[in-house]
Amino acid sequence: MAITASDVKNLRDMTGAGMMDAKKALTETDGDIEAAVDWLRAKGLAKAAKKSGRVAAEGLVAVASKPGVGVAVEINSETDFVARNAEFQTMCGAVATAALDAADLPALLAASIGGKTVADTVTEKITTIGENMTVRRMARIEADHVATYVHNAAAEGMGKIGVLVGVKGGEAEAALAIGRQVAMHVAATSPASLSEADLDPALIEREKQVLTEQARESGKPEAVIEKMIVGRMQKFFSEVCLLKQAFVINPDLTVEKAVAAAGPFTITAFARVQVGEGIEKEEEDFAAEVAKTMGG
Repeated sequence: MAITASDVKNLRDMTGAGMMDAKKALTETDGDIEAAVDWLRAKGLAKAAKKSGRVAAEGLVAVASKPGVGVAVEINSETDFVARNAEFQTMCGAVATAALDAADLPALLAASIGGKTVADTVTEKITTIGENMTVRRMARIEADHVATYVHNAAAEGMGKIGVLVGVKGGEAEAALAIGRQVAMHVAATSPASLSEADLDPALIEREKQVLTEQARESGKPEAVIEKMIVGRMQKFFSEVCLLKQAFVINPDLTVEKAVAAAGPFTITAFARVQVGEGIEKEEEDFAAEVAKTMGG
């Protein structure tokens, strides 16, 4: 497979590796970006497996809650200008409220806002605002108490990141207080799962393989490598599993211990929804954009 300059640039952006290292990684892995990231990490040449820096879709995440239920809904627009539009924001708030009684995205699109379905409401706004919009996804948590948090808020209950945290036990006020602190932590750290048991087995296996290759690069015996892997996997779990992470508000405690210290509480679930996550928009360099505008 031919390795292009664009492939090399993308890999460098993702890992911070040098140009020649990135090119060699792609060559060794037949152009497979994910495999190339792992190859660089195994060789100790990647600073971090960062997400691509490409610009994602715009819009807002709106959150809403009622006793025992919390929802976060991502509604996309083409530009951030529309995301700051009061009419668009009012619609987002209404969609989030409707989501409280919807089990999933199809049910939400069929739900009613003022006598019209959510799908029809969005279609009408596309016509009046003049920009394409879509209700892309929703997260829903049911628990004794559900705390919500919005990061980079554009208006009440909506912003670029919406977080839900389910809390079991205790009185509502105290439970929601600690739940909100955990939600702020989730917004900042973006954990992969609640606990080790909830982590994707494929992700665990992939990390174990990378760490094993790293350890073998040291030339140590297999028996020593096995012990090294156990310790490094525990460190990995403490980085990606919410309950094992160091609590951002008090790094001396894990999230699990901080919640237990706050009262008879247990975190049962969380959801983090970020605008445009996983969506890539085509980019042009500035010179090409100007040339197109000028008809060049």
